[in-house]
Amino acid sequence: MPSPLKRILIGRPLKSSEAGEQKLGKLKALAVLSSDALSSVAYGTEQILLVLITVGAAAMWYSLPIAICVLVLLFALSLSYRQIIYAYPHGGGAYVVSRENIGKNAGLLAGGSLLVDYMLTVAVSVSSGTDAIVAAIPSLYQFTVPLAIILVIVVTVINLRGVTESATILAIPVYLFVFSMIVMIITGLIKLALGQDVTHETASVGTHVSGVTLILLLRAFASGSASLTGIEAISNAVPLFKDPKAKNASRTLILMASILGFFFVGITLLAYFYGVVPELKSTVLSQIAENIFGRNFFYYFIQATTALILVLAANTGFSAFPLLAFNLSKDKFMPRMYLDRGDRLGYSNGIITLALGSILLIILFQGKTESLIPLYSVGVFIPFTLSQTGMIIKWLKEKPKGYKSKLSANLLGAFISFTVLIVLFITRMSEVWPVFILMPTMLYVFHRTRTHYAKLAPQLRIDEQMDLPAFEGNAVVICVSDTTKVVEGALRYAKSIGDTVIAVHVSLDRQEGKEFVERWNRIHPEVRIVDLYSTYRSITEPLMKFIDTAQQKANQDKYSLTVLIPQFIPKKGWQNVLHNQTSLLIRTKLLFKKDVVVSTYPYHLKE
Repeated sequence: MPSPLKRILIGRPLKSSEAGEQKLGKLKALAVLSSDALSSVAYGTEQILLVLITVGAAAMWYSLPIAICVLVLLFALSLSYRQIIYAYPHGGGAYVVSRENIGKNAGLLAGGSLLVDYMLTVAVSVSSGTDAIVAAIPSLYQFTVPLAIILVIVVTVINLRGVTESATILAIPVYLFVFSMIVMIITGLIKLALGQDVTHETASVGTHVSGVTLILLLRAFASGSASLTGIEAISNAVPLFKDPKAKNASRTLILMASILGFFFVGITLLAYFYGVVPELKSTVLSQIAENIFGRNFFYYFIQATTALILVLAANTGFSAFPLLAFNLSKDKFMPRMYLDRGDRLGYSNGIITLALGSILLIILFQGKTESLIPLYSVGVFIPFTLSQTGMIIKWLKEKPKGYKSKLSANLLGAFISFTVLIVLFITRMSEVWPVFILMPTMLYVFHRTRTHYAKLAPQLRIDEQMDLPAFEGNAVVICVSDTTKVVEGALRYAKSIGDTVIAVHVSLDRQEGKEFVERWNRIHPEVRIVDLYSTYRSITEPLMKFIDTAQQKANQDKYSLTVLIPQFIPKKGWQNVLHNQTSLLIRTKLLFKKDVVVSTYPYHLKE
């Protein structure tokens, strides 16, 4: 049974049959999957200004044409990912598009980049949220890292409670942030139109500024494009939507892109006209809000909602990372544990992995957003470029009706994304060099994982030349997961140590359980099979209840009860992480049961 603390933090376990209730409508999906993209306006304009200020405050006017270029890229990417949603409604986004149209390694490169990028999403969002808190309360500056780690843990707990509940919690701060940004932008533009509150002189548009080069402008554009991170999340998470999934996901994407575009352009305009320049302990957004409202209630309201959405923007990573890990695990490039659903029907192993990775990044980079942004941008523009290229290849191969307009959008998106990627590599190599170590390492690990599973399959598959030892003798309850060589060997041993053998199987799906029983009865009609359906996807609980019943019967009939657990042993120790360790959990629980003999049948793998 779940511990009281776990029940309080995570909530009651949900039945597998309740999975349909965990789907999202458009408004909740916007809160969960768009918070990363929407929140990036809090630092997108600032990243442009940080590059331009190196030349001087007079160069600030260049932020306006750069913002227009970012807007064009946003338009192209939105069209492209809308096409991906309809073309690949089962989710997977850039990973699936790249794998199916370019090749396996391209898909793995896109998938690996996104896995790291989602960790960076959490680290950047939480660090930015912490910056907003510190801007309002400067005395917290020395506690930046511990505060960021605490916030990651809070968001992790929210997500472990399930996608619907996390969406309900997220919806309020997300829409409060949207409201505050709309009020701030409209109020600021009205005041500017009326000639009020302009406290800084700003260089006119078109002013020649010495030191501004094409490389500098491209670097500023690449930095500002960080505002577009998170756009791909909806295409990765289409399965989370209510039916019709593709249509609802597409509309959510368009709504998100429209709001993002309005916010980005509005904040860039206000930053220019108010002459805002980046400062160490005050964000650009904070300065804009202070210029417009002063340090009154609404200023602190904006800071509070900004901090909230920046922290909760991490939820985009928490929603998309587990689904991407599921797709990679399904293709056997990641451990099988990422296929398992937790008590609240979410992929909790993916959620926990993401949390640990993001906390590590926060510690390594000391919670400094500006240090994380370059890697963050590279991590998302690699899959951007690959997914656009994949869609170009798809349209050229299939040539459906009206494909030329779709092809044009993908060509534009691929060209700009690739340009941004090259600029990042050229101008920020000192900050993004870890990519050249990390990505080959991830590809190697993916392939080693896949190779292990490929070598494992023939060793477990039943054939006519099974290298299983013959036993003679006794009686047991044998726990079985499938008809494999491991189970076959254990069954022979079970028959050798007693007069009665009962096989027990726990199924998480009624239809699969029925099919397993039919298959078992065809192969082993002489051995009774008991199939236990687990409502809450727990293997151990129904099994323990069955063993309790069997133990009572054994005591009545005055015979001993032995539980035999088949287990295969990988050749190399590190390979254990690639397999579920359910047998260890079952054995541990059984050791505390009185009058039950626990035995393990080990089957050693050759590779």
